[in-house]
Amino acid sequence: MVHQHSSGPRLSQGSYEEDIALLLAPRLAYFAGVARHEHVTRAAQETGVPQSTLSRAMVRLEEDLGVALFARKGRTVSLTPAGRTFLASVERALAEVEKAADSVRADADPTAGKVAFGFLHTMGSETVPELIRAFRVDHPRIRFTLVQNYGEAMIERLRAGELDLCLTSPVPDAPDLVARRLDEQRLRLVVPDDHRLAGRKRIRLAEAADETFVTLEPGYGLRRITDDLCSLAGFTPRIAFEGEETETLRGLVAAGLGVALLPPPAVPRPGVVELTVTAPRAVREIGVAWLDGHPDTVPVAAFKRFLLSRRGALLPD
Repeated sequence: MVHQHSSGPRLSQGSYEEDIALLLAPRLAYFAGVARHEHVTRAAQETGVPQSTLSRAMVRLEEDLGVALFARKGRTVSLTPAGRTFLASVERALAEVEKAADSVRADADPTAGKVAFGFLHTMGSETVPELIRAFRVDHPRIRFTLVQNYGEAMIERLRAGELDLCLTSPVPDAPDLVARRLDEQRLRLVVPDDHRLAGRKRIRLAEAADETFVTLEPGYGLRRITDDLCSLAGFTPRIAFEGEETETLRGLVAAGLGVALLPPPAVPRPGVVELTVTAPRAVREIGVAWLDGHPDTVPVAAFKRFLLSRRGALLPD
């Protein structure tokens, strides 16, 4: 192997980190092959690369690093101390790359891949378990990574590439997202069972204008809907507590801390009465969202089709 001068790019002082990845990464597997065989011809045969190409790549690698990695005698080579140190790190790096490749191939496997799926807290007790159970009848080996959070947080994770799909409310309207309305859920005014309105079955929301409310924190979709409905009813709610979970709010209503606009509970809770709101129309839309232009793996595409097929029948009776 003869050293040759090259006019190609070199590691620059000002952009070292960028250049190191650009220049060195393609040559690491070649280096490991030559180091393993200590023979250029045999390494070229194993990698399927012409011997001349392999030789030039090793020369360029040493020039880019500014360190001699091999001691040469004809086509036979042996590692220098620097080469042995470099090889240990290269082998670890290549093993991590192969591990990552295996992982993404497994996640995209048509029959046993992975779906990263986000959903609202209020969808967790019944809706999502039932969806996954029904989907896995025909796709028993597909795996799920599940994230339970409020709407804005899930949209952020969708944009970050951490989720493939999410169930959220309100249905988002953003240029970088695709969203489809799947269902709607009636909201009820929840009051303590000893409240002055507890004997009613229906109520106009304006009748609760003087009440104190317990709500979710700003940023939650249900909080935005609550504020909007109260505004339509002609008042701004007085807030006694802002929480993160609807069943906590129900408990606080039962304790007499205030009233709340909430979706139906999974299991009826003692201590409260749930009133139908007749005006304004108190519902929240539930939709599925994904990143526009993001290619789907086969498992993600299958689950997306399944969710869209449940339009109008997403929520349990």
